[in-house]
Amino acid sequence: MARTAGATGPGGPSGVIMDNEHPDPNIVIRVECYAGHRGEETPRRFHLDGRAIEVAEVIDRWLAPDHRYFKVRSVRGATYILRHDVATGAWELVMYERAAGPPGARRA
Repeated sequence: MARTAGATGPGGPSGVIMDNEHPDPNIVIRVECYAGHRGEETPRRFHLDGRAIEVAEVIDRWLAPDHRYFKVRSVRGATYILRHDVATGAWELVMYERAAGPPGARRA
């Protein structure tokens, strides 16, 4: 199942962004999920700026009153936090951290 929502974009020099740092809130992500045996959706792939980002692992997950959060690592080693709005079904990217590697290396 895929969902679309507004999200944040690339971060500053540290490679980390939070949800209130990006000047353009119109970047769209689409999240593809796997529904487990309990019906809980788990992100497996998401699309950001026209790129498909494969989820290698879900590092952590937690609940808030109105949202579910997933901290995931991509197959290229970048870390993302995705937020799912339970009421609307919308997804947002709230944090991004580049993978460690040599300067100029391609990351996603």
